[in-house]
Order: sequence, then C-alpha cells, then structure tokens
Amino acid sequence: MYMITCKSVQNYTRNPIISSSKSRTRTIAFPIMQDMDPARVNMRVRSSGSTPSEESALDLEKACYSQSNLPSNPPTLQPYASGGQHSESNAAYFSWPTSSRLSDAAEERTNYFVNLQKGVLPESIGRLPKGHQATTLLELMTIRASHSKILRCYSLGTAIGFRIRRGVLTDIPAILVFVSRKVHKQWLSPIQCLPTILEGPGSVWCDVDVVEFSYFGAPEPTSKEQLYTDIVDDLRGSGSCIGSGSQVASQETFGTLGAIVRSQTGSQQVGFLTNRHVAVNLDYPNQKMFHPLPPTLGPGIYLGAVERATSFITDDLWYGIFAGINPETFVRADGAFIPFSDDFDMSTVTTSVKDVGEIGDVKIIDLQSPISSLIGKKVMKVGRSSGLTKGTVLAYALEYNDEKGICFFTDFLVVGENQQTFDLEGDSGSLIIMKGENEEKPRPVGIIWGGTANRGRLKLKVGQPPENWTSGVDLGRLLNLLELDLITTSDALKGLVVVFRFYRF
Repeated sequence: MYMITCKSVQNYTRNPIISSSKSRTRTIAFPIMQDMDPARVNMRVRSSGSTPSEESALDLEKACYSQSNLPSNPPTLQPYASGGQHSESNAAYFSWPTSSRLSDAAEERTNYFVNLQKGVLPESIGRLPKGHQATTLLELMTIRASHSKILRCYSLGTAIGFRIRRGVLTDIPAILVFVSRKVHKQWLSPIQCLPTILEGPGSVWCDVDVVEFSYFGAPEPTSKEQLYTDIVDDLRGSGSCIGSGSQVASQETFGTLGAIVRSQTGSQQVGFLTNRHVAVNLDYPNQKMFHPLPPTLGPGIYLGAVERATSFITDDLWYGIFAGINPETFVRADGAFIPFSDDFDMSTVTTSVKDVGEIGDVKIIDLQSPISSLIGKKVMKVGRSSGLTKGTVLAYALEYNDEKGICFFTDFLVVGENQQTFDLEGDSGSLIIMKGENEEKPRPVGIIWGGTANRGRLKLKVGQPPENWTSGVDLGRLLNLLELDLITTSDALKGLVVVFRFYRF
C-alpha cells in the first residue's frame, strides 16, 4: 500500500521559502510516503508508481485517504503516487500558496461564479438548448464549473472529454461523471438521475455522460512481477546512455526520467525532469539522484541534486481560470528539476527516446482549442518498468473532492490500448508522447504521475472488464512553472553544454 503523508498548510506556511526566481510563482509541495515493498526489502529501494491514496493531501502527517459512501459523501476518484517519507526541515526549494494568497483569491473566485451563474440556464429536460454546442476545452470546463454543486452530489469525480458509447469515444463533447455503479434509469428514482444535457453561460451546452468507476475499497495487492525485455533492461542500467525513460533513484525511491531540459534562469544548467515524488525524500538533505541506483544500494552513478520542485498549484494560476467554486482548489503539478552535476559525463545523455526516436516540441494545451485537439489522441510512453506502451487520452481536467472538502484536479486521464495497462509501478515521471501526424515528430504532452491500478478501474463497455487508467501532468504548464525548456535534439544539447561550461569557467 502507498500513502500520501504531509503536514497542514498552516504548518507549511510558518517558514515559506520560494525557490523560483519569480516570487509570483506559488505552488504547494507536500511530502509523500510509501510503505516498504516487501518484495524489494533486500535492495531497500521503493518504486514511485501509480496508486491512489486516502485522505486530504493538504492535511496529513502519516495517514491515508479515506473514502465515504454515496450519495451524500461519495468516495472520491483519487489517483495517487508513491514516494519517500519526508520531513519539513529540508524543503528549501519548494514553493506553495500561502494562506493570504488563498484568502485574497476567495472573494475573487466567489464574484467570478456569481457573475457566471447569471448567464446559466436551468438543466434542459427532454429538449435541446437553443444555444450552440460546446466545442472547446474551456467551454466544457466552464459548463462543469457552473453546475459543480449538482455534479458533486452524485459523482465520485468529473472530467471533460467526449461521450463514450459501447467503449468507443464518439465526437460528442461531454462532461464525464464517474459513479460507483451505472444502471439503467428504470432502476433509479428521478432524484438520482443526472440531466442528459447541461447549459452554461451564453446558452452553450454539452452532453452529460455517466461512466462507471469500479471502486475496490481496500487496495488490492499489486503484482510484483517485473518485465524483462531488451528495452526495459537498457532503461534499468544495461544500456550505455541515459535519457527519457531511464531509471533514476534517490536513497529511498526509484522512478523514471521524463525529459532532458535546461533551466531558463541562472546559468541555464542542463538537467532532467521527473516527478517530485520520485526525486524528493526529505530524510536525505541533499536530495541526490542516481542511475540506476544509489551506490549504497547497488551499481550506480551520481546524476545531480534536486534544484527546485513542486507538487500542487492553485487552479487559477495553472489554468488561468477558476476551474472550481471551492476556494481550496488545487492542481497536481508533481515535477522536479535536477541539474546534472559538473563531473557527470554528458556524452552519455541522449535526447532520443528509446524505441520512439527523436521527439518534437512540447504540445501546448490551449483551453480555447477544439476538444478534438487533445481528447481521443493516441499517445505512448517509455518507462523503466513497462517499457514502451500505447494508449489514448480519454479525458482532461479530472476533478475530485476529498472528505475535507478540498478540491483537486489532475490534467490527463489515459487508458491503455486493448485494455492493457498504460503504466506500471515505477513508471512515474515518464513522458506522455502524442503520436505524430502527417509525418511530424511525436510531441510530448505530459508526464505520468499516478493512477488507480490497485484501487479501482473504469468500466467503459458492457460485457467487458474494467480498465486501468493513468494520471498525467500537463507538460507545457509544468515546464513554464519550473522555468524550464525541453531539449529535443543532440545538437542543441551539445551546444548548451559547451555554452554552460564556457561561462562556468
């Protein structure tokens, strides 16, 4: 079992230290803990994988998320990741929203939704609205926010995407409403039925699609069987290069290197991006990262130390809009930047992704873009546990609430191809790469941070078993927050290394 551990916002704001050179950057970072994996006690390293947890991520020390029952307090749809145990003392490179920041935004949020509600019409029953159908991500997010109270009453969580019919994505824009059990309306009372259509400001409307989430209750045991293929062995240290997909490890956890990047600030150091929960373990002050393992635990070499990281950020700073009515609304960011150490052999670093090749620029998610620019797109990932896997972006901006009333968002919901799992334990940090179109290079769009492989699954088609799903962070927004640029070619990497060394000496 994996657990999120963290201290309350009040505790964290006693001595806030902002790591970003721009003081306006405000994100929250909280420690994460994972139980020791009995199968790996002999190597004393825990993997950072994909799993849900159980209590408020903003008010915990050593407990996990508890989930209640429908309909009054439905168990929330909570994907969570694993990491090392932490303490507060060494969080010098974290930033988080202060209590004054949240208080200042609360009134602004309230006024925003009061004005928004003035243009919202009652739910349509048995008729099509007169306005136009939603076509953009922003329109769907706005409609959902306008009706969040009714949606919260009956759902585990919601997301935006396309309607799903017989397990297949259509091209019909919809708000996806996740419930613990989906049955025919014949067996529901009228008060239990959700409207089939919702209208937002300006009479913009969309469908409502109910999706069953099979909730297990207590976590099911996860399979400890490891894959052993050529690509996976290379990523775990058999290969001579390190790059996207390679195993990286701290003293207590291991996960996957996401991308080779450079800092936009200071000396513009070259380093790599992975999840915060993979990289940061505050039991070890220097936050050192290794490949494939720390020397004390196995063969490995020092890569560098964490320079800055983040876990959560308020929705208005992340999306540029108020995505929910709750004044305590946060988006999972979960990223860390680790510059390569001065004595690391940079000739071993590659910008090519194994079994994928060269990648293109980051796919920027513009909320005013058509829904089809993201939802339904084919993606792939390369991770240290499962190697190359393929899947589909099923939804964006997954929203759920914990039992303390705190609202959380996670950007991507991805399902694997042919009901195969998209990620395994230890793949956290892997790039989510959108397949290229019209002979274009594949473009990275996000990084994996978690999922629900051992807590629950999505049932998308009658007569077929539920499917695992994976959570991801919007890469473009994360790079912007951490002030990083993606490096996509070997020539660009060599040039940046030369420039850095020139100015350094």
